[in-house]
Amino acid sequence: MGMTGVEQARPRVAPFGVPEQRSAAASVPAGAPGPVVPAQSRGDHTHSEPPAPRVTIERTSVRGQVLDALRAALVSGELAPGEVYSAPALGERFGVSATPVREAMQQLAREGSVEVVPNRGFRVTERTARELAELAEVRALIEVPVVLRLARTVPVGRWAELRPGAEQTVTAAACGDLARYADADRAFHRAVLSLGGNEQLVRVADDLRRRVVWSRCDLARDAAQHVALLDALEAQDQGAVSALVQEHFGPA
Repeated sequence: MGMTGVEQARPRVAPFGVPEQRSAAASVPAGAPGPVVPAQSRGDHTHSEPPAPRVTIERTSVRGQVLDALRAALVSGELAPGEVYSAPALGERFGVSATPVREAMQQLAREGSVEVVPNRGFRVTERTARELAELAEVRALIEVPVVLRLARTVPVGRWAELRPGAEQTVTAAACGDLARYADADRAFHRAVLSLGGNEQLVRVADDLRRRVVWSRCDLARDAAQHVALLDALEAQDQGAVSALVQEHFGPA
């Protein structure tokens, strides 16, 4: 089975663009005395000066990049439902060790996208029509009341700020790019729900939307509803808003 999308994520020089680190000792010829390093340069401090404040250094997350690539492969179908994949085999494709792949797969297992198969790897979850309908119902219970409340309370001008996000879903739908559409759709819904100021609700709704199987959806129809919803919100047409949000979470 082809893994084009995943293989594109594999780095050629250093894994995921993480630069290789060389120690200072590696550049000193054998037998030569090492450079004299002042105590302050070694991280020590004298009694006459206070210790330096703790600084948090952010490093590129290989695990995070692997997780993003795996999610894209799941959405596009390159990792097929029902198939079992091992962390070492996927790690070889990514050009990394099995550890970040295994950690990313464990995160996907917590999200319900894969399940652990002891001594074999991870099986991609196959979602039934009933499971998808149940997920849609839960999303509707969370998002519909919030959007209806926001339609009454958010200033009209704020909705125009979301227009580029809605247009991105239209573009992705026209291209038929499932992974790109999934990202754009989640970003649009996050932007809408964030106007309510409840970050916990945004996280829960975002997690639920990760479980949508976009290959079974009409992307053009879904994207058009985003644009129509913004039109109704800007026009303050409460009836149209109600009808659109109910339709958006109806059967695909």
